[in-house]
Parts: sequence; C-alpha cells; structure tokens
Amino acid sequence: MRVIKSHEITEKVKEICIDANINLGNDVVNSLKSNLEKEESQLGKNILNIIIDNANIAKEKNTPICQDTGMAVFFVKLGNDVVVKGDTITDAINEGVRQGYIEGYLRKSVVDPLSRINTKDNTPAIIHYEIIKGDKIIIEFAPKGFGSENMSKLKMLKPSDGIEGIKEFVIDTVSEAGPNPCPPIVVGVGIGGTVEKCAQIAKKSLLREVGIHNENKDIETLEKELLTEINKLGIGPQGVGGNTTALAINIETYPTHIAGLPVVVNINCHASRHKKIII
Repeated sequence: MRVIKSHEITEKVKEICIDANINLGNDVVNSLKSNLEKEESQLGKNILNIIIDNANIAKEKNTPICQDTGMAVFFVKLGNDVVVKGDTITDAINEGVRQGYIEGYLRKSVVDPLSRINTKDNTPAIIHYEIIKGDKIIIEFAPKGFGSENMSKLKMLKPSDGIEGIKEFVIDTVSEAGPNPCPPIVVGVGIGGTVEKCAQIAKKSLLREVGIHNENKDIETLEKELLTEINKLGIGPQGVGGNTTALAINIETYPTHIAGLPVVVNINCHASRHKKIII
C-alpha cells in the first residue's frame, strides 16, 4: 500500500484551482485560433480575437480568465492501493479549494441554495469518485461557471425517439441557450444510465480535450454531425452571429433501462477550463 498524506493532496488541489482559472488550456486556445481562420463573420472574427487576447492577458498578468471562477467540480480516480493519511480525501480536496480560492483571489461564488448566504471560500466542492487499480490518485478539475451551467437541460426521451430525437433535443437546447453561455461553447452530452448518471457523464465529457472524439466510431460520427448542425445555427461568438457557435460536441454514453433514453446537455462557455493531476 502506498501512503499519501492529505496535505499533499490539499497543496496540489490548491495549485490546480488557481492554474485552471488563469491559464486556458492549449486545446481550447488552439481550437479558437483554428476557428478564427474559418469564421465567416468579420464581427465574429473580432470577438474570437478578443477572446484569444483575453486568454493571453490573463496568463501574462496572472489574473483569472473570467470573473466567474466557477463552482469547483472534481472527478477523482482513487487507486485501491492508496491510503490517505491525515484528513479524509474529501476534506483534503475541500481544503485545497478553500486555500486556492482565497490565496488566488478567485471569486467565491458558492451559497446556500435557500438563504443565499455565501460560504466565503467556494466550498463545498462537487466531487465524483471512482475506485481504480493501482497506487495513484488522478484528479481532474473543472471550475464550472453558471452562465453556461444554467443552460443545462435533461430530457427523458422514449426509446423510440432514437438518434433523431437526441439530435433534435441537443440542437434545440443550444438554440434556446443562444448567447447566454458565452459561445463559442463546448457541448457535453450524456446519453443513458439514470437521471443522475446521465448528468454525471455529460459533465465528465467536458473534461475531454477539445478536438478529441469518443472512441466509439458511431458516437464520433454523431459528435461531428451535431457540431456541423449547431454551427449552422448562426449564433456565433458571443451571440453576435457567425459560424463558430461551438468548438466541440463531446458525447458519453452509459447502458440504460429498456424503457428509457435519458439525455442531458451540459454546456461549457468558451473558457472550457479543465486541469488534470496525478499524485
């Protein structure tokens, strides 16, 4: 068994909380630059240039990409040969979030859902765990802003609705969202499972690097078809018009019940922030 001290986890989590909010991933930056060359609208091109400049300034000035530094979402793979000493892994992660958001001067956006009283340190985090073989802890972090999160939708389709029903729901959701999620967006889609599993895999799909498709060729084809159709909507960068409404469509699936076809759409804004560490 490998022993990992909880303070090591806290320190690493603190670092990625700050890093993810300041340094936009190369996958997103490269996609923005690629789409800039293909954008047909001059105003759309101007907006994409501003977004790219913003990412560069954030990196140079060591300041957040966006004022909404999100709710902290983690997907954690915990090796079965790991023992965490000290605090629990959950407490260690939350302490890392607390320190990162305070020391990094990141906006604290987490409140009680009814009283709306702020927790003042952006905790508690949303943490999804998976037990894997081995002696490592893999932590993937995505600060989730709510301009895009509020555009999420769930629909319990009938199995007979099939692929066409899924496509219609995804496209309608993006169309109704319009400029609200700060396009160009990354669209996460979960298909299958139960209500909560479907939402979880939709969220997890947003951790995938922009431009990387699902390994299943049929799902890859569906991702490409949806990206083409969504970019025909004309919403464009920041909703000003153009053919760059989405950078990617990421779909994940999970087996479901014979009587159901759950579908969840979860959207990321153009600052599709995600970082991964291995301890």
